[in-house]
Amino acid sequence: MSIVSNSLKRIKPSPTIAVSQKARELKAAGKDVIGLGAGEPDFDTPDNIKKAAIEAINKGDTKYTAVDGTPALKKAIVNKFKRENNLDYSTEQISVGTGGKQIIFNAILATVNPGDEVIIPAPYWVSYPDIVLLAGGKPKIVKCSERNNFKITPEELKKSITKKTKWIIINSPSNPTGSGYNQKELKALGEVLKKNKNVFILSDDIYEHITYDDFEFFTIAQIKELKDRTLTMNGVSKSYAMTGWRIGYGAGPKDIIKAMAKLQSQSTTNPSSISQAAAVEALNGTQDFIKTRVESFKERRDFVVTYLNSIKGLSCLKPNGAFYVFPNCKKLLGKKLKTDKDFVEKLLGEALVAVVQGSAFGLDGYFRISYATSMDNLKTALERIKSFCESLS
Repeated sequence: MSIVSNSLKRIKPSPTIAVSQKARELKAAGKDVIGLGAGEPDFDTPDNIKKAAIEAINKGDTKYTAVDGTPALKKAIVNKFKRENNLDYSTEQISVGTGGKQIIFNAILATVNPGDEVIIPAPYWVSYPDIVLLAGGKPKIVKCSERNNFKITPEELKKSITKKTKWIIINSPSNPTGSGYNQKELKALGEVLKKNKNVFILSDDIYEHITYDDFEFFTIAQIKELKDRTLTMNGVSKSYAMTGWRIGYGAGPKDIIKAMAKLQSQSTTNPSSISQAAAVEALNGTQDFIKTRVESFKERRDFVVTYLNSIKGLSCLKPNGAFYVFPNCKKLLGKKLKTDKDFVEKLLGEALVAVVQGSAFGLDGYFRISYATSMDNLKTALERIKSFCESLS
């Protein structure tokens, strides 16, 4: 008889964390591994943010806070939404968690009943389906075509909605593809959702500030008729290089926010008081460094996409956000390597480059590269990937 609960048996460990852990183990064993699996900026947290944390420590700001965020941080979040997205929220509509993942986790566990369906366009961030499964819900995976930049269409959305649909999750710009929904595309999806008033929208905006070229960020809560059914998740981890600080936040209907706080009160309670003080400075302080860092990411993106498309057997779309590419490796699969999982495992074993298989994100025949690392690492890694792909022919 197993002591492990049935609900836990429904889920699996995070594939992206597993890849990063395997890369760390190989490095510890003396292998020259280049890790392109982690979704983590290689830049340091800006000095003004670190200084705010140090000041909080020195002031003795080291006690418990309100469960779902300090008044100062909630106010900073309210101001952020007004300043950047022209969205009006009260502090009662704001929830702060230990990372963006907890916001999503709390929202799903607080609202999904057994049998409820959650529409998840694929490729998706690896944790979405497992969080739904843990809540007893049913992930309804909609595989999105590369021809449409891996984005769900209004027709596909309409076909996917049933009487059991509780949520749709929209991630823009996306992990793992970097594809973003522009205002016109979100409004087209919005027309479908306006007619299905029982469906709530969870908008994952964590890569909001990391966009390229002429892409203009737009979030679905900006559609007036949908704001009261939308929970918008964001955080400081990607834009401010604060992954280890563990601060995410959400804005949405008061009843959902209150339910999320109830759940959080019985799990982690409040996020770190020091991290919250740092996040206040991140949101209220200078934003100038973001543009400079995005320019560096863009340079890396352009290099990686061009290089990948020069490798026989691979093809890669140019993303308009985040810091990932999602190359197609289907032409290299066959007798030697049957799946994308075989491809990435052999790539790590023989070429010492760690990437994540597309099937982990719900779409076979691809793999994800994070280019949130130095140009030197990217050049060496791509040279290894090229040699590896050539060895397969």
